[in-house]
Amino acid sequence: MFWKGRNLYIFVAFLLLAMFASSVLTLTIVGPLSLAQQGQSVSGSRPGANGFTAQEMKKLSTTYELIQGQYLHEVDRTKVIDGAISGMLRSLDDPYTTYMDKKEAEQFNDMLNSTFQGIGAEVSLEEGRVKVVSPIKGSPAEKAGIRTNDIILSVNGEKLDGLSLSEAVMKIRGTKGSQAKLQIMRTGSEPIDIVVVRDDIPVETVHSEMFEGQVGKIEIREFVQNTAKAFKEQLKALEDQGMKALVIDVRNDPGGMLQAVVEMLEPFVPSGKPIVQVEDRNGQREQTLSKGSSKPYPIAVLINNGSASASEIMAGALQEAAGAKLVGEKTYGKGTVQVTYQQELGDGSNIKMTVMKWLTPNGNWVHQKGIAPDIAVDQPAYFKASPMSKKSTLKADMLGDDVKNLQIMLEGLGFTPGRTDGYYNDKTVQAVKSFQSGHDLPANGEVDVKTAQSIEDAITKQIRDPKNDVQLKTAVETMRKAIK
Repeated sequence: MFWKGRNLYIFVAFLLLAMFASSVLTLTIVGPLSLAQQGQSVSGSRPGANGFTAQEMKKLSTTYELIQGQYLHEVDRTKVIDGAISGMLRSLDDPYTTYMDKKEAEQFNDMLNSTFQGIGAEVSLEEGRVKVVSPIKGSPAEKAGIRTNDIILSVNGEKLDGLSLSEAVMKIRGTKGSQAKLQIMRTGSEPIDIVVVRDDIPVETVHSEMFEGQVGKIEIREFVQNTAKAFKEQLKALEDQGMKALVIDVRNDPGGMLQAVVEMLEPFVPSGKPIVQVEDRNGQREQTLSKGSSKPYPIAVLINNGSASASEIMAGALQEAAGAKLVGEKTYGKGTVQVTYQQELGDGSNIKMTVMKWLTPNGNWVHQKGIAPDIAVDQPAYFKASPMSKKSTLKADMLGDDVKNLQIMLEGLGFTPGRTDGYYNDKTVQAVKSFQSGHDLPANGEVDVKTAQSIEDAITKQIRDPKNDVQLKTAVETMRKAIK
């Protein structure tokens, strides 16, 4: 194929809010021929060396001249040119194809090297709205309760509708210690406000531990520059400890570099078998074949709807080429590959463009479909409860989404609200009083801001306790049974 000499990326674009979003990260392959290389001479309706016909060039230059000479206000030349480029890319209706100015491109490169600040969430632009692909594990966004598929409507009162992805990200990101008040729309509930304090985004992308029965677990939070190296080191450490089975956790991992995931998969996929395939616009396919060998122990992969892009490559390859069991929920469904063009623009700015599909070893395209688990396991309901809006004190006989989420959280904490349908009945009052009595709060059965925050803090602590992770427990138990 002609993909030579260029770094490719499989993104969901990264809004690490230090930078970039859609959710992302990278894949390394190569870019297509330049327009100049494909060009023809200018005449009539035939494209010239610059890719435009004479009429198209006239139309573009006339528009620019009208703006410069006739528009009511003076304009910034760079802003107009950048807007034209952004507009062309937006016309493709692809949330993963975006333009980054010089500053944004620098932040994007920092992100790939795990040296960024922000709220720590992957986002994409879908139907004109900023959608969360996944919060980064351990990030301010995750701690504040941001979830996959949340729609970010506004930031500190500024609406995001109509903005490009990079423009929206610029509104959301900010300096460490500053606050981002996000208005969030979540399926099944009214818009809520969530305040996120921006911070350094965790740079540890791999974490491992050993469970009883010599079942090892490696959690991968994203695929960036050093992830493959850290993965190999921690895998060897587990094997040196006598590991008999392995659980790989890519839940809420938004993706990353293709080169990294290929390096990590080679030890598991038998030599000569495909790890991943890519397909260009003409339907031509190229396989990346493994040069490694298989492992002698069983493997499970933990997935959920925040597992995207490179995470899905890993899950699909281990399932189809290495016999691994997938445990959890269906993945996000991001099956395209992006390439970045920076040198061509000449001023430090960057275009990230979708150029290929990626396919599983068996040739399946998971885009907008995701990968289904072999063993479907949902987390308890309180894992998905929304934070309360805290706009008013909740009390007896009230009805609404805040009450429903309150009841789900109380039930998860071991109290008995009597129902979870959103009606604040007598049993809910008693459950709130019981909680308040145990947390040095006035036991009046009403939920003000202080009680609401205390309940949310308690449920967050419970969610983070591995003993309550039903998906993890299922994967570990499945591996214990598979050990020969």
